[in-house]
Amino acid sequence: MNLAPDSTAMRAEISEQPAALRATLDALLPRSGEIGRLAAGLHQVLLIARGTSDNAAVYGSYLVQAHAGMLATLASPSIATCYRRRLDLSGVLAVALSQSGRTEEIVDTLAWAAECGARTLAITNGAGSPLTAVAELAFVTEAGPERAVPATKTFTTQLAALAVMAIGLGADLDAGELRGVPDEIDRMLAEGIDVEPIVTELAGAAGVVVSGRGLAYSAALELALKLKEACYLHAMGLSYADLLHGPMAVVDAQTPAIIVAADSGPVLAGTVDLARRVRAAGAQAYGIGGGPGLAQVSSRVLAGPRLPEWLAPLGLIVPGQLLTEALARRRGIDPDNPRGLSKVTQTA
Repeated sequence: MNLAPDSTAMRAEISEQPAALRATLDALLPRSGEIGRLAAGLHQVLLIARGTSDNAAVYGSYLVQAHAGMLATLASPSIATCYRRRLDLSGVLAVALSQSGRTEEIVDTLAWAAECGARTLAITNGAGSPLTAVAELAFVTEAGPERAVPATKTFTTQLAALAVMAIGLGADLDAGELRGVPDEIDRMLAEGIDVEPIVTELAGAAGVVVSGRGLAYSAALELALKLKEACYLHAMGLSYADLLHGPMAVVDAQTPAIIVAADSGPVLAGTVDLARRVRAAGAQAYGIGGGPGLAQVSSRVLAGPRLPEWLAPLGLIVPGQLLTEALARRRGIDPDNPRGLSKVTQTA
């Protein structure tokens, strides 16, 4: 298969992200006060998701804890749907994320959370979906239809919705900075991101480690998922702290690492040190973002967004999406329709 980049829906939808983000922020930022009213008196956020939405939830967890001062955790939907255990969720804001709003496990888990005493919020691109019907409050993103199976614009608009949620929860964050994200992604796309040298080197790889920490961890996890879905790579998404606790042994001359980082923040120094250790192990270290510090120690680097750390994941994923789309084509795979996947996944 030899698809041109302009023939794939995935490439087109990557380019549509600035418009999708503007529309989403126009719709949701004026409603941030509704979050504050829904969460009045609550002390914890429980994030319910699977797949790409679960990677978005990781961003929400870090953002709420680092900037809104509330405990935030990822739910285990099986507790609700398989074990059917009732928990005391009073004082909890349960937030369910689903691009379609039609994944039964997520809908059922949000309904269960409400029965257990939680207040409920849905974040979905599916207006009028079952998820919006069971939630007290629904934040519907404005990504528009997404034709490619690998999610791109629905992921970044979920991150935007979570940023609005954090502001609504009282985080001391600048909504004006959030408003600037679409323009920054526009700039990145207009100036061009040359992924071809890394694509050439990854074309024959069987596996890759993708690592980040803190707020950037969500982008690392999402990139690893995309490389698995669309390129059929054995891509392992790990926090760099976890990578150093043993799995570092898998990084070698045959298994490169992609290291994702914001250009600033408290985890940047450790991320740069990780790249040094990867190179010392004889492996290639490909940086995404991380400013001049990460660029200096990486084998190759894709420049990240000019955004503060709390917003960086919305831009950091874009070079990863472009890398995934191009690598899939190089490996003879249609990135729009990878085998074994569909837009809505139902979990038994």
